Amino acid sequence: MDIFDRLFILEMANNHMGDVEHGLAVIREFGKVSRKFPFRFAFKFQYRQLDTFIHPGFRGRKDIKYVARFEETRLSEEQFLRLKAEAAANGFIGVCTPFDEPSVDLVVKHGYDILKVASCSFTDWPLLEKVAKTDKPVILSTAGAELKDIDSVVSFMEHRKKNFALMHCVGEYPTPKEKFELGQIDFLRQRYLGVPVGYSTHEEPDNYDAVRIAIGKGAVLLERHVGLKTEKYDVNKYSSVPGQIEKWLAAAGDAYLMCGRKGARREISVKEAEDLRGLKRGVFARSAISPGEKLTGENVFYAIPNQPGQLLANDMSKYALFTARLRMEAGQPVLPGAVDLRNIRAKVMETVLKIRQLVIDSKIALPPKIEFELSHQYGLENIDRYGATIINCINREYCKKIIIMLPGQENPAHYHLKKEETFQVLYGTLTITVAGEEKEYKHGEMIVVERGVEHSFRSAAGAVFEEVSTTHFKEDSFYKDPAIMQNKDRKTELTFWSDWLTKPIF
Repeated sequence: MDIFDRLFILEMANNHMGDVEHGLAVIREFGKVSRKFPFRFAFKFQYRQLDTFIHPGFRGRKDIKYVARFEETRLSEEQFLRLKAEAAANGFIGVCTPFDEPSVDLVVKHGYDILKVASCSFTDWPLLEKVAKTDKPVILSTAGAELKDIDSVVSFMEHRKKNFALMHCVGEYPTPKEKFELGQIDFLRQRYLGVPVGYSTHEEPDNYDAVRIAIGKGAVLLERHVGLKTEKYDVNKYSSVPGQIEKWLAAAGDAYLMCGRKGARREISVKEAEDLRGLKRGVFARSAISPGEKLTGENVFYAIPNQPGQLLANDMSKYALFTARLRMEAGQPVLPGAVDLRNIRAKVMETVLKIRQLVIDSKIALPPKIEFELSHQYGLENIDRYGATIINCINREYCKKIIIMLPGQENPAHYHLKKEETFQVLYGTLTITVAGEEKEYKHGEMIVVERGVEHSFRSAAGAVFEEVSTTHFKEDSFYKDPAIMQNKDRKTELTFWSDWLTKPIF
């Protein structure tokens, strides 16, 4: 399991109030709460070497908020180690935020599991250089960071092969709900693929909706400030007391329950499958169907209620070719035993993968949306020998297509009555026969094929060429072999988007 997955970080910050006994009580009380939930928990501290972190001329100033706060809550190294040991005894992973380079060394010395970079330090490059040299996983909060800064820091961490996560965070304390910007979780996950993204919260402690939404959007780690209210110490407006954290974690548990499985398709219950089947249309014979006859939209229809075991409209994919084995009368349900099935999907995908590799090798530019047409004049099973792939780019008064020939493919002799074509080879070599004369064409070479002139083409090693023509009309391809003209299923149409060159095809 990744160290960041379902990790809930309880941030003490300076809520130990400079009182180590109070800090120990905080850890113990939140330890009791955390043991009620099946999550992974971390307790987070903050390290600053105040003797160098604060400018000498400003030490002791009570009128500067952070100077006063940090000096008033100063703890010694020994006291921090007591707090860390108590956190470990309560089952917490150790996380610490160093705000200066000497503190990074102290984090490593004290054996923390994860190192956190605060939002104010997001582009503190001297600190980041020091952090990157450690062997610790890193969490980086992004509050206030511009996009160019996030890009730079992500690149910095990736080049150093760091195991790191980003935290969406808004640096207003507390954060009003109109400024939660939880959509940034989506943005960060989509922009930095593979980088874990979490949510560091500063909303009012009684808000339990934000954590549900964050988990629903894919945040894998969550962080919340915590404190303990006593007669001596109060809690700030963005820190949760134990009862509020318990409700916050319960809300997170509900979110995980509602989100369900991730990374794989959910299981479909028997009841759900049965209920849905009752709503699906069955396949019925529209007219009498004889043995050997193919099932098409002309001789079958789809209607409810379907009969037990009957073929469904859902089975009638363009890749599923059904042929009648037995005679069926009009209105009769089509049962699996009455037909033979030939599924051509595997062959289509095999061919598409070959085409994709040829496109990658050729480095040709394609439009964002690609309309494929697999031409297989003698059937898909023979496409390795006879056929071509046509990408339709535009068809107006002029027409442009890109045609791909796989190695060893041949497109049989044919002619057009309405359109005139010009071919130019973009990649590989192409053998074209025009009016009985055969010639090999290489990269960049062109040939014009006039209306009514019979032509064919083939490629031994594979080729990509461009066709520029007058308007293309359907039914304007006339093949020399009558068997091809009788084959009404000689094309398979597919649509892909430009990312098909990099994404898996199933």
